[in-house]
Amino acid sequence: MDSAAGPVHYQKLLLWEGLESDEKEERLRAADPHFWRLPGTPLGRNKAGGLPGARARLLTALLLLAVGISLAVRQLQTSGSSTGSFGSVAPPPTGHCHLPGVYHHGAIISPAATCSNLGRELLVAGGNVVDAGVGAALCLSVVHPHTTGLGAVFWGLFHNSSSGNSTAMTSGPAQMLAPGLELPATLPALRLLHTRFGRLPWPRLLWGPTLLAQEGFLVDPPLARALAAQGTKGLCPLLCHADGTPLGPGSRATNPRLAAVLHRAALAPTPDLTGDTLLSLMASDLGLEAPSAEPMPSLEPALQLSVPQGILFTTPSPSAGPELLALLEAALHSRAPSTDPCPPLLQAAKTPVSSILATIDSSGSVLLLTSSLNSSFGSGYLSPSTGVLLSNLVTRSATSAWACPLIFLGSPDDTEADVLGLVASGAPSVTRAMTSALLRHLAVPQTQAQHQHQQEPRESPSACVQGTLLQVTAHAEHAHVSSVPHGCCPFQGF
Repeated sequence: MDSAAGPVHYQKLLLWEGLESDEKEERLRAADPHFWRLPGTPLGRNKAGGLPGARARLLTALLLLAVGISLAVRQLQTSGSSTGSFGSVAPPPTGHCHLPGVYHHGAIISPAATCSNLGRELLVAGGNVVDAGVGAALCLSVVHPHTTGLGAVFWGLFHNSSSGNSTAMTSGPAQMLAPGLELPATLPALRLLHTRFGRLPWPRLLWGPTLLAQEGFLVDPPLARALAAQGTKGLCPLLCHADGTPLGPGSRATNPRLAAVLHRAALAPTPDLTGDTLLSLMASDLGLEAPSAEPMPSLEPALQLSVPQGILFTTPSPSAGPELLALLEAALHSRAPSTDPCPPLLQAAKTPVSSILATIDSSGSVLLLTSSLNSSFGSGYLSPSTGVLLSNLVTRSATSAWACPLIFLGSPDDTEADVLGLVASGAPSVTRAMTSALLRHLAVPQTQAQHQHQQEPRESPSACVQGTLLQVTAHAEHAHVSSVPHGCCPFQGF
């Protein structure tokens, strides 16, 4: 992509909810043209300049009745526009409604309800999919320290529907901060992505995560399970009770040191300086004079593969993207249907070691993010000055087997073709799970696919995956989100 191009700005869409005060006034005027006359204001005068008493009382009574009816109608309309159960938004008072996971404008899906909600707030505030995805990723770095964080390795895949370009983001080659510990590059990588493609001010994206770290968040079941399995060695007092036992579901955790780091990152003027505070504090914790290397995040054109049905995009090496494209190309050329919808490799239980999220708008712009500490809670080293867990160091030649986000664009000749995004966790079988999911998508005729988009989400053969698969689609000017296993990841949209 042209590095000189400016940030991407999506058109801000108007919401049906939250009518402004002047719109309310217009509705009341339409319901009663005399509403704005105060009681007792002359509606007609006799020749002496006074009001006929009986007639005035009658007109006043009728006026008050009309006002009451107007307010009652308004109350019924507004009561129908409130947000329903989590993961869906109630329809406007026009009778037009959608099933859960289908939205007019945009949507986000992630492993944590708090972060999906934060992403939606950024979309509603006028942000684009990059703003929502980066904000949710920073949120996950606070509430899901077992799978991601500021010490994690990040990969991203962004498709811009306005330009038609697809871009891959990497946090750079693995570099050593200290023996066995990887140099953190999350903040500079996400800041670079936002600087290039985001819309909202950078500090706006950090307000929510900073507040969560400072004032506290509730431990959700995935984090509680990881704590129970891992134990609390090295994680106290951050994720422990006073007696040293791990926090359970619903317990409140705070991370004020991390909040301070995020606050300083919000004030950094450039991507290069965003992670400087974090690195200097970590170096001090480890007894180092200064880090021996600097993060080198990058943005580059996504890998692509043309197939008869459209174009596939994924991330370059050392992610598993090249392996994924090779599997897909071989499967599409063989044309031999698989007799086993769940290959043996996928049936083996495997604890996910990565965190994933996806966000999409109805025009087809998509952001997929995947990150990892390379094991549950990473190295287990918790930096006391920053509240950040560092990732295990992985050699430069090692492939990030958990990273292979995929975007599929239908044929350019088909104006109603879908835009599909897939991202999965659960190494080492991610590439085969993604291949299976895409082949099923391509095997469905377009007319049948349109019908399925209007149905309730259902389980598919990908339920054999022991990790998580997120799917987002732009279809018929609507954004669709779903997950396998069904219901495993909260979603939000508008």
